[in-house]
Amino acid sequence: MIYVAVLRGINVGGRNKIDMKQIKQSFERIGFESVKTYINTGNIMFRSDVMEREELIKKIEAVIVDDFQLDIKAVVRSIEEMDKVVAAIPNEWENDKTIKSDVLFLWEEVDKPTVMEELPIKQEFDQVIYISGAIIWSVKREFQSESGMLAIIGTKFYKQVTVRNVNTTRKVYDMMKGLAQ
Repeated sequence: MIYVAVLRGINVGGRNKIDMKQIKQSFERIGFESVKTYINTGNIMFRSDVMEREELIKKIEAVIVDDFQLDIKAVVRSIEEMDKVVAAIPNEWENDKTIKSDVLFLWEEVDKPTVMEELPIKQEFDQVIYISGAIIWSVKREFQSESGMLAIIGTKFYKQVTVRNVNTTRKVYDMMKGLAQ
């Protein structure tokens, strides 16, 4: 089975430093195969015969503690789940000079359709989609400072997600498809 581990809060502002070459070796040491990383924010694609998500998460979080002495949370998604997330992103949603579009990967505790009711979505600026496992949020750059997304930073909810822009999400998915060949 092909998976991605999306790590929360590493290599941000000089904190929680993890070298991607080292994390690749750590993943290989715990039995994952075909390990690939993408950029420095903790996107690790791999193959594993383990099918249970909780077991994968425990192994990943434990090896990060053992090898890096960091308590880092991980979200794990299968290639099938990532296929659904990427398919839900409208084609015109990019992350560029005119538009900011992000995927908020959800922890299990907040992964429910009703989570949308709890978010400070500003209808006049924000376009938001829920799909199992993720929230996809887009705002034109000119209205970014008005977006409800800013209001979630630092909240309890924000600590239960890890965010990647749509460009990164699409690239990670493409790399996962490469592992499938």
